[in-house]
Amino acid sequence: VQLQASGGGLVQTGGSLGLSCAASGLTFRPYHVGWFRQAPGEEREFVAAISRSGYNTNYADSVKGRFTISRDNPKNTVDLQMNSLKPEDTAVYYCAARSTTLINHAPIARTSYDYWGQGTLVTVSS
Repeated sequence: VQLQASGGGLVQTGGSLGLSCAASGLTFRPYHVGWFRQAPGEEREFVAAISRSGYNTNYADSVKGRFTISRDNPKNTVDLQMNSLKPEDTAVYYCAARSTTLINHAPIARTSYDYWGQGTLVTVSS
């Protein structure tokens, strides 16, 4: 089972980036999926999560209104659209997943995820 995060890069303050998490070896349909990020010298922190059903989402307060998580089950991807980016959004972004029977659960805890991607770097210049 592998998760591949992509789409990171360098963007100016106020710009936008779209990240994508693709899965191989599993289908995303029975999984809730989350995005986390880790800045240099900081703990890995929750960013956004989407439930297995796609109907429930959760966001960190710091990204609410700017980031949007969505899933495309036929394509087996979960995307994170990031708008109005700020320098403090600079981090390595990771996607994570866990198979679940809870169709509307979109957890924020790292311990609620079993599989992790390798991360993609987002750098926001001021």
